[in-house]
Amino acid sequence: MTELHKRPWLVLAGLALGVTVTNGFARFAYGLIVPAMQSDLGWNYAQAGWLNTANALGYIAGAVLTMLLIGRYSAASLFSFGLITTNLALLSTGLIPDLWWQTLWRILAGFFGAMSFSTAGVLAAGLFANDPRRNALAIAIVFGTGGGLAIVVSGASLPLFLEYFGADHWPIAWIIIAAICALFLPLCLWSAAKLKRPAPKQADASVPLQFAQIWAQLAGYAGFGLGYIVFLTFLSAWMTQQAASAGFIAAVWVLLGLCICISPFVWRPILARHASGLPLTMILTCISLGSALPVVFPGNISLLMAAIIFGLSVFMAPSAVTNFARQNLPAQSWGAAISLFTVVFAIAQTLGPYAAGLLGDLTGDIGISLLGASGLLLLGAVIALTQKPLPNRRMNPVEKPEQHE
Repeated sequence: MTELHKRPWLVLAGLALGVTVTNGFARFAYGLIVPAMQSDLGWNYAQAGWLNTANALGYIAGAVLTMLLIGRYSAASLFSFGLITTNLALLSTGLIPDLWWQTLWRILAGFFGAMSFSTAGVLAAGLFANDPRRNALAIAIVFGTGGGLAIVVSGASLPLFLEYFGADHWPIAWIIIAAICALFLPLCLWSAAKLKRPAPKQADASVPLQFAQIWAQLAGYAGFGLGYIVFLTFLSAWMTQQAASAGFIAAVWVLLGLCICISPFVWRPILARHASGLPLTMILTCISLGSALPVVFPGNISLLMAAIIFGLSVFMAPSAVTNFARQNLPAQSWGAAISLFTVVFAIAQTLGPYAAGLLGDLTGDIGISLLGASGLLLLGAVIALTQKPLPNRRMNPVEKPEQHE
């Protein structure tokens, strides 16, 4: 990958925009469009939550398939294929309103998005291999700034667009999102081409993962999957329930997205320094606080504070586990490890939206679901705190042992 080092930050920008498509628009723009879909189609909270559960089911299948294919195909090829097909799935979402059609394309958006999302982490882990601080920043930018950009763009436009044109224009919103994503594709595919290497030899791909030694990190990441998605799925619905204006909803989402964009710079020192579960614990604790704050202390100020706290933390959880893999495992195991983390996360997040929707229907208050999600995130944080660096962990030649716990 010597040639990419001439323009590594441009390559990184392409990877980040790929996450903007697969993790930002494909998964989280739904939370902004769902109030209009509920209003136009007469859905209850469970039906609205089901579509994100369907997306998560597709994500599980895509993550499992990626874990199986990562030893046969290059990460760059899987990243590019997942990106193109996710874009097509977003376009299709805006064509037919029937629930079966929406379910199909939410599943496929998750399936193809998982391919691109998990391999983006593998590709980013190979940048700045001899500089742990810049490497940690690169990984964090891919997940944080990449996902945050989509939320800024969506938050600044979708609520106001739907208020002005009416809830029945939600299909146009999906088509506009697909068009924006198509504009990103050339740079994303160029970056993948620059990072393309031959698929690893089968012998390398079969390096066994030490499940018993990383179970706490896996369990903590499962807690992240269970809890974070509830806030992003139902934030707009809860604010609508509280009679918030479209302008204020847009402002909260833009603030949330901006905080996500700058979060890599906030967490870089912690991610680079610690090879244990401490970064994930700190991140999950902040996400939990952000989820509960607007419900415990209702009001516009607490909503803005929640957007800041949640935004500065939420997309750093994938960065934390990717850095953990890079710091503790040999390079030939990164693909399998990151795919495994993605599978565990995907299974966990499948349960969150539908269960939260059911709880919201039963209680008549989706805020109760936000509190439940906060509790699951705290539980994940406690478990992740027990994760220690692996005794035989990989040490980068330029690192000094005292940089880590």
